Amino acid sequence: MSSLPLSRRYFFYGSLLAGALPPAGFSSVPSLKAAGYKSPNEKLNLAAIGAGGQPASDLRIAHAGVENVVALADVDWDRGQENFKRFPNATRYKDYRQMLDRSGKDIDALVVGPPDHMHAACALACMQAGKHIYVEKPLTRTSWEARFLAQAAERYKVATQMGNQGYSHDATRVACEIIWSGEIGDVKEVHAWTGRPSWPQGMTKVPAPTAVPETLDWDLWLGTAAARPFTAGDAEYKQFSAARNQRYGRPPSRDNFGFYLPFNWRGFYDFGSSLIGDWGVHILGPANWALQLGPQHLVSVECIRKDSLPPFTFPDVLTLRYEFAARPGMPPVTVYWYHHTGGDAWLPPGMSAADARKIPNTGPQVGPARGQGGFTPGTGGVARPAPPPNTPPRPQPAPSSGYNLIFNGSKGYLGTSGRGEGVGLLPGSRWAEYKLPAPYLQRSPGASTGSNHAAHLRDWIRACKGGAPACSNFSIAGPYTEWLVLGAAAVHYEGKLLWDNAKGEFSNNREANRWVKPAFRKGWELKL
Repeated sequence: MSSLPLSRRYFFYGSLLAGALPPAGFSSVPSLKAAGYKSPNEKLNLAAIGAGGQPASDLRIAHAGVENVVALADVDWDRGQENFKRFPNATRYKDYRQMLDRSGKDIDALVVGPPDHMHAACALACMQAGKHIYVEKPLTRTSWEARFLAQAAERYKVATQMGNQGYSHDATRVACEIIWSGEIGDVKEVHAWTGRPSWPQGMTKVPAPTAVPETLDWDLWLGTAAARPFTAGDAEYKQFSAARNQRYGRPPSRDNFGFYLPFNWRGFYDFGSSLIGDWGVHILGPANWALQLGPQHLVSVECIRKDSLPPFTFPDVLTLRYEFAARPGMPPVTVYWYHHTGGDAWLPPGMSAADARKIPNTGPQVGPARGQGGFTPGTGGVARPAPPPNTPPRPQPAPSSGYNLIFNGSKGYLGTSGRGEGVGLLPGSRWAEYKLPAPYLQRSPGASTGSNHAAHLRDWIRACKGGAPACSNFSIAGPYTEWLVLGAAAVHYEGKLLWDNAKGEFSNNREANRWVKPAFRKGWELKL
């Protein structure tokens, strides 16, 4: 570390030592003791808001055959069957508020995984009830909600974690260590990208209302969002979706999703933040950590490209530009985020994808090699199912470096892939000869494998039982989400939106602030 400028040394002795044990051991963290300390050997009583899909997976991994699962809430009991069957002794609810009221005395900690527009309301209710929480990414749909949850976590003193599991991967921490070592010099640009969303976007018409499924409480699903009729879609929508899938080389099975749910809500302005929050929060994780980005340093955000501006969903193709002021020991930096059509959205000048790519079986291997759960370029990080018989052949993917984030430094380039797990120097020949710096960030409590889902949840479980705060607790995840999802606001406007961090709003476009703080439906307002 002697080669580091003194101005950077605070990184290694401050809050960045995420996951490090406090000197006096697990039980010495006052905030967690106040919330109700449990020995690491004691079982937690877990519950979940969301019993199917991603929260089902989270709860299964958190349970790990060790903890107890005592209650489950899901607004759709058909969707919830996944965990209803897995944990048949857990008490079932549709309304999470009833679960907290009636089963709260039996619950220590909850997995929170409803659609993004409900994250803040559900998380706040849990914290106010004194419960530890693991909230799926992105932490919130809007910037105001992210700041609000960080403040709530500080007030209610519970163990928190956002589900951006790349933060628990060794490779993300190695990327930070390489950058802080000065290997690539001062970073003034970051380029990060993903493919098109797997769900339909770009619709211009809402289909006629259809009957609400008997298993679904539609009004409760809407929660904080404005009321509207339920629709499962119509023939015109299905034709639109099928044509879109064929155009982008996706399997027809994607058509099985309804208009709003169980998955398509991510593309709607009122419910999600599209790929900005869905995958941006994963892919940009190494940049947020290594460069110490935060809303207090954000100068502006701008959508500099979009292929359209649909009336109620995000566009498929867009480019965002975030400008950050200098941080201690680091110059101003510009971060670009692309929804890209294929291949690399950016490569160093004069460098081909083949040059940038790692040379097989050379250089340091951090975590699993691709094919062991790591990122596959061109998929957005999602494993593609085998196509049905007679499916037209997919378009051939464009040549790829294997990265989906590249740091542009004054002395070189560093890339990561997936959620950060594919760290490497560019060109590949430089990585082939590279020796990693000595580690100084505390490593995750679990092995780095694939997306590192299990290690990330065990990190939270450890915090729930009195350990050090989890690596993406809300003091970290709140500010990260706060600046990131401002990109979803910028999509609606032309030109730079200037950020006033003290006020938590845009200073040059008052109308744009409607996308910073949501208008909550009556009865769903959030208050500390």
